Amino acid sequence: MKVEANKLVTFRLGDDLFAADIFSVERVLRYTTPTSVPDMPAYIEGVIDYQGRVVPIVNLRRRFEMPDVEVRNETRILILHGGGEWIGAVVDSVTAVTPFDPAAVAPPPNLFRGLAAAYLKGIVRMGDKLVIFLDVEKLLSSTERIALDEAEAEAVANG
Repeated sequence: MKVEANKLVTFRLGDDLFAADIFSVERVLRYTTPTSVPDMPAYIEGVIDYQGRVVPIVNLRRRFEMPDVEVRNETRILILHGGGEWIGAVVDSVTAVTPFDPAAVAPPPNLFRGLAAAYLKGIVRMGDKLVIFLDVEKLLSSTERIALDEAEAEAVANG
């Protein structure tokens, strides 16, 4: 197995480092304000058009119940692809693309129980830092995906 193929895109939310598998990250975009979609949870900022696709935008700070911050120059939208679905994730900044050893991924500790643990693949040690490794496919539940699909279809029908 080639270690070069195992890379993580690391990004920041506040003081915490998170990561997504590089194969889940399609693109990193500068932040643009999404088009709002009515009747969505607060963590869904809206949708953007990305290469002819309507992509829902999830504010990861809100998803993880962190306080909101103002959009800054470093704020980015990660276009993620997982489980056949596209999703955008608002992050404070993207820090690096880093090789990692999949054997070094530790399961989430017990303090990550319930809903929060559902989003995690584990914890990765990178030097002296611990990085929270997200499971991109689980950022939205199937119920949330259905609600978004219905809202998108309604938005398209109403022009």
